[in-house]
Amino acid sequence: MSAAVDIVRVDDLVKDVRPGFGLRKKRLLDGISFRVREREIFGFIGPNGAGKTTTLKVLMGLIRATSGQASILGHDVSEITFRRQIGFLPEQPYFYDYLTGREILRFYAKLSGVSPACRELRVAELLELVGLSAAGSTRLRNYSKGMLQRIGVAQALVHDPQVVFLDEPMSGLDPVGRKEVRDIILSLREQGRTVFFSSHILQDAEMICDRVAIIHRGRLDKLGTLEELLTTRIREFEIVASGVEAGAIEAIEKSSKLTMKRADDVLFVIEKREDADAAVDRIRGGGGHLISFTPRRETLEDYFLGRVGRGTRDAEAEKAGQEVA
Repeated sequence: MSAAVDIVRVDDLVKDVRPGFGLRKKRLLDGISFRVREREIFGFIGPNGAGKTTTLKVLMGLIRATSGQASILGHDVSEITFRRQIGFLPEQPYFYDYLTGREILRFYAKLSGVSPACRELRVAELLELVGLSAAGSTRLRNYSKGMLQRIGVAQALVHDPQVVFLDEPMSGLDPVGRKEVRDIILSLREQGRTVFFSSHILQDAEMICDRVAIIHRGRLDKLGTLEELLTTRIREFEIVASGVEAGAIEAIEKSSKLTMKRADDVLFVIEKREDADAAVDRIRGGGGHLISFTPRRETLEDYFLGRVGRGTRDAEAEKAGQEVA
């Protein structure tokens, strides 16, 4: 089996900014290094203000790094000609909302150098890919947030790039919109493309990413596959039951880290297996009905909160005032 090809290479990347005249520098990126392999979905995750968008701006050539190196497809990010092989969806894209979905894709196709002979076919293919064929003649001002994100992904693909960079593509979307964008990203991998996916929505990253890198306060905290990062041991048990007697609830609460009484049932979250088994016996012994018994393993959210979640707000506040000589 041939070795995986590194599509994106980042080595000891540092970015300092001076917030104002006479003020000392702030460090936004502090020596981060990582690789993105060919034909993978690479998740770049972290809290707001961690440095995700700054890293993307360096990779896109929008800003220069203070030090370190970054390359895409073997080309330094300061080069220009290779960028026709890159697609990019920024976090807050702006479109001319008086244009229709079809017109905006024609505009970007022409801007990207797609030949007139191929342009209409390419636009039709992209509208089909992102599920907007029926809305191709609708003005963008009448699109929902999810539809705008999908047209944004389409414009990033209009010139058939080899690598696609998506900055927070699911931010602000409802569950349906998030699923639609997730499905599109998965289809890009099936087509053989490499996807760099920046997000703070951990559930989406866990569902679609081959590997993830966690960035926190401008530093790379951890990188690997989910199998490498997450433990397989059972962390806790979720028990949902109905008809549980008050005395049984009180007894189970002593070993439950969370007890939630709802309209028709009660939820217990218990860490130890023996305590969970005892709770089930109490429920059944008191005439209650067991609805579900669910062992929970570590999720990416659990891992993330354990690594960087505690005190994140305090850390971000500290970073805002951090000064670098």
